[in-house]
Amino acid sequence: MEALRKNHNKIIKLKQAKKIIIILIAALFFEFILFPLPSLADQIAEKTNQGHDQGIVADAQNGVNQAVITNMAEFNGKLPENGDAIRWSNRFVVTAYNSDPGQTDDSPCITANNFNVCNHGIEDTIAANFLPFGAKVRIPELFGDKVFVVRDRMNRRFSNRVDVWMLEKPDAINFGVKIAKIQVLQQ
Repeated sequence: MEALRKNHNKIIKLKQAKKIIIILIAALFFEFILFPLPSLADQIAEKTNQGHDQGIVADAQNGVNQAVITNMAEFNGKLPENGDAIRWSNRFVVTAYNSDPGQTDDSPCITANNFNVCNHGIEDTIAANFLPFGAKVRIPELFGDKVFVVRDRMNRRFSNRVDVWMLEKPDAINFGVKIAKIQVLQQ
């Protein structure tokens, strides 16, 4: 016991122990109070649990499965194109810019991946720092089914923003700042 009294300060000091306890309490708070995802996922799975016969169109005992027939009617014989599958989506701030030297660097028509938007002349280019070059994106709330390609970057401080390139400066100014769902498509 005497050895423990002499050496207790060498293992961990009281101030350090208090800091560690506060950090552990904060971690537990965030894990169980703010992020209860595993338990929510289980609840959602229970609520949406469909029967094991969901993929069966008809069988001898239950007859016709109406849910599958409805899905087949909506399918309408078309397979989705590879580019139409949504990889992920989220809401972001959406702004607009054009090839004005005040909004770009010394070569206003050339994007960060050396694409000339002025020669191309089609408003299908976006700047986004959080997506790789060439990523295909839709913004259905603002542009419907139009597909944009990431060809440019923005200032480093705009890490969660999408900037749509527009041909005319008044169009970009009138666009303003909006918040919309961005759908990143499969490559």
